[in-house]
Amino acid sequence: MEEERKVEQKQEKDVLMLAIETSCDETAASVVKNGRKVLSNVIFTQIALHTQYGGVVPEIASRKHIEKINQVIEEALDRADVTLADITAVAVTYGPGLVGALLVGVAEAKAISFAAGIPLVGVHHISGHISANYIEHEDLEPPFICLVASGGHSHLVAVKDYGEYEIIGRTRDDAAGEAFDKVARAIGLGYPGGPKIDKISAQGNPDAIPFPRAKVAENEYDFSFSGLKSAVLNYLNACRMKGESFSQADVAASFQKAVVDVLVEHSLHAVREFGYEKFAIAGGVASNSSLRAAFERECEKRKIAFYRPSPLLCTDNAAMIGAAGYYEYRKGVRSGYDLNAVPGLKL
Repeated sequence: MEEERKVEQKQEKDVLMLAIETSCDETAASVVKNGRKVLSNVIFTQIALHTQYGGVVPEIASRKHIEKINQVIEEALDRADVTLADITAVAVTYGPGLVGALLVGVAEAKAISFAAGIPLVGVHHISGHISANYIEHEDLEPPFICLVASGGHSHLVAVKDYGEYEIIGRTRDDAAGEAFDKVARAIGLGYPGGPKIDKISAQGNPDAIPFPRAKVAENEYDFSFSGLKSAVLNYLNACRMKGESFSQADVAASFQKAVVDVLVEHSLHAVREFGYEKFAIAGGVASNSSLRAAFERECEKRKIAFYRPSPLLCTDNAAMIGAAGYYEYRKGVRSGYDLNAVPGLKL
């Protein structure tokens, strides 16, 4: 009985996770309490640096991570009003992502784990995005369906339990965020494409141009955005060849509506067919205002509980890694000092 009481007391003790995220061009650190309460969430973004190149330059991103990571971690600890002595474990993204960028975070987390004598927990980046929903929705627990849409991923995921996933749909070519970036560049908006298309679309007619909505014959839950991107490029080329002008706002709005229609249709079809009652979104594209509004509207019609993180937690951040890392830690997951960056890590 005494041993059982000790176990219960240990489980009831607050778990403070120091989380590190460096998978792409954000250097981020956070302190998360018990997987749900964010005590600090510090993000140094490199968007301004990479904008001049029209996209992320991996080597530059890695160098900037090295320059900023200690500063960001110290600020996260200060804002949370804790020291390393208060931290239970350190969680870090080890994939997928840019290998050089990932290595900076992994090396830093290993050093902290060793120096402070605390456990190291490697976290999957996509699991982090999904777990962002736990931070702002205390009532959300698995199982549910989650759409993860970002610059590198478009996944429909059945979240069966904390850290237990089944991918039921994925992109066959371009990810949704990648398509946003490419179309934004084509119509002269520049990088980053997602926020710029979202903003200018408010001034355009979403029904001005009938861009296609692709379906994948082999799997009704899969996505394909390459054909849509080509259709936009063909439209622009046809206008230029004929000497005709085009409306940036109309092209952006029509393209955005085509992406939103496909994401909403496939996602809610999966929720219905698999018998779930809860649906969540995650990833950078999940901050798109039209997508969020469409899901709110359609989920309400279908009596589906809809969950979404705030826009800040949709983009890459360390708080989501702290949330995911907490549930891995509670399951007993511990990473060794041989933890390595895995740029192509599968969910």
